[in-house]
Amino acid sequence: MKRLKYRKPMLGGVWIAALLAVAGGTFAAQKVTEITLPGTRVFPESITSTSDGTLIVGSLGHGNVMRIAPGTTTAAEWIKPGTAGLNSILGVFADEKNKLLWVCSNKLGPAGEATAVKTFDLKTGAPKNSFVLPGDGTLCNDIAVGADRTAYVTDTRQGSVLMLKPGATSLEIAAKDPLLAGADGLAFGDKTTLYVNSVTAGKLLRLDLGLDGKATKIIELKLPRPLDRPDGMRAIGKQRLLLAENSGKMSVVTFSGPEMQSVVLQTLKEGMAGTPGVTATKGMAWVVEGKLNYMQDPAMKDKYPGTFRIFAVPLPKP
Repeated sequence: MKRLKYRKPMLGGVWIAALLAVAGGTFAAQKVTEITLPGTRVFPESITSTSDGTLIVGSLGHGNVMRIAPGTTTAAEWIKPGTAGLNSILGVFADEKNKLLWVCSNKLGPAGEATAVKTFDLKTGAPKNSFVLPGDGTLCNDIAVGADRTAYVTDTRQGSVLMLKPGATSLEIAAKDPLLAGADGLAFGDKTTLYVNSVTAGKLLRLDLGLDGKATKIIELKLPRPLDRPDGMRAIGKQRLLLAENSGKMSVVTFSGPEMQSVVLQTLKEGMAGTPGVTATKGMAWVVEGKLNYMQDPAMKDKYPGTFRIFAVPLPKP
């Protein structure tokens, strides 16, 4: 009977394949913690994200919207300048409930369409609707969307918070008060609690919302330290927010106690160059460098601002 030959297993190939698989898995598991945006004078003012980890950035300098795929470091132009009348862009907000991207488009010069909050398809970027802010000298700054799908928008110059209910064709005032002078970032603490900050006064306010969606009470909260030009805010849980300050600081803010009067600020990252926007994805907190002083300060506006970066740090558990 013919004896079969024993062949030694090709362990080398197996081990190489295994090592490559391990290396690939390790690489995939590494989280991106820094992204450099392409171009010069980008001046990003706001950042938002979707549940799959996609980052979306609005450029005040270029008037466009960029998108960064999950786990990558490449920002690609998604919505071009001028699309559907886009002008100078401030706030951007990814609204997965309504499948919309909300964008604050501002007429800051003599040309272009009136200041408005515009919507785009969150998947394709196709234009949807445009809602002009009521009044003269308006400034659409940022957006938050409630559990009932009502959108809220800050008007920094008018010192007001506007709202747009599902199916509505125009914005209406949800809150207007001297305390809201300089209203900028806003985020929900729960279904009926909306927090708003003032970029000019360094205040943090709590708005209690009634059944009609309008504010029934506006309360200035006592803070453990002064805020330095607070800007973008994003909800990261019940009574828990991310906050950006233009001093180059990102913090977690938590509220507790009677009427949520106890405020705790936990610094996550600081020492950056002018940070107006924050967002969170899959356990990571993101903050974007805006360097807006190179646009707003006459002594700085003609100088080279350098690159614009987005940073991420682990988001602490509650």
